[in-house]
Amino acid sequence: MKEVKIESRLANKGHYVPGMISGRMLYVSGQLPVHHETGAPMAADIEQQTRDALHNVELVLNAAGCGREDVVLCRVYVSSIALWDAVNAVYAAFFGSHKPARVVVPTRELHNGALVEIEAVAEVRV
Repeated sequence: MKEVKIESRLANKGHYVPGMISGRMLYVSGQLPVHHETGAPMAADIEQQTRDALHNVELVLNAAGCGREDVVLCRVYVSSIALWDAVNAVYAAFFGSHKPARVVVPTRELHNGALVEIEAVAEVRV
């Protein structure tokens, strides 16, 4: 196995790495809508939070030499199922014609008041 790390101005207080490669698969840990590059606070609206969480998924993908088109599966956790339409619209714009398998899981509160968290599985290019 190989750890995948990203540069971040935020301290990782959890016992995990942003990504882990095992065989030809990349497992991207759940990404919150935080701002690794600036350390800025989370956005208030679900659309921007979704864009930010997907951006963070892409940071891990890129660190592993992968791209959006390599994503096989996403798990999307939302603090309320009422947010599904807004999340789905941003998600569809992010992936375009590529449609990874996906599950949307309504939860209660997410860490630090986030409205969305996204994890992914991708194929690693050889």
